[in-house]
Amino acid sequence: MASHIIVFGNEKGGSGKSTNCMHVTTALVRMGFSVGALDLDLRQRSFSRYCENRISQSEKHKLSLAVPDIVELPEIAPADLAEGENVYDRRLTEAVAAMEGSYDFIVIDCPGSHTRLSQVAHSLADTLVTPLNDSFIDFDLLARIEPESQKIIGPSVYSEMVWSARQLRAQAGLKPMDWIVVRNRVGTQRMHNKKKITDAVESLAKRIGFRVAPGFSERVIFRELFPRGLTLLDLADIGVKNLNISNIAARQEVRELVRALKLPGVSIDF
Repeated sequence: MASHIIVFGNEKGGSGKSTNCMHVTTALVRMGFSVGALDLDLRQRSFSRYCENRISQSEKHKLSLAVPDIVELPEIAPADLAEGENVYDRRLTEAVAAMEGSYDFIVIDCPGSHTRLSQVAHSLADTLVTPLNDSFIDFDLLARIEPESQKIIGPSVYSEMVWSARQLRAQAGLKPMDWIVVRNRVGTQRMHNKKKITDAVESLAKRIGFRVAPGFSERVIFRELFPRGLTLLDLADIGVKNLNISNIAARQEVRELVRALKLPGVSIDF
């Protein structure tokens, strides 16, 4: 059975992408799925460091925390490349080919910038998850808007890249990509502005073909968990018995996000 590939992509940093990625990945492992993971942010490696922190925490406190298998991109000798072949294309395709069929899910975390690796990864996505801060500054990732009327003029460079990735999948005979835009940090702005963003996102969703899913609110707990490699699903495992209202609400947000992705074979039981 082929692995289902989930790609977390956004060309703007600070959208909560790695946090979303870590919580979804951990949820899948906790539910008993085998998950292989690739971190394509070769510079910051936030997702890899999150997993490393998690392993360290598990060993230090003798916990049994669910952790995906982190897979490194293989090194390719220049002599092994065909004429005109891009080394990053080869590294990624070889890594995914080696993982294919060995895992239920392959999760790929892309950098918050446009790179060749990210571009290729998007064309591999069965499910593409694009976290977006709920503001017009970040909405610019998806579309160009007229500044006065805030009317949508056309798709952004990123949206056009996703369109190209979809075309490549169609040409290769692969099933259509399911693109989900995740709205993080909803509710921090005034209601009038919030409604305008909601209307703009929903209008664009119909035009360029993505689904909209609820993401994570701005909460201190997410920042506090990273150094220990923990997620909101682990609190009971580390002895936290009485969750406060904010933590309960945050854990529900994780459930809602996993449910919204509609991944094959996944039913919410955490």
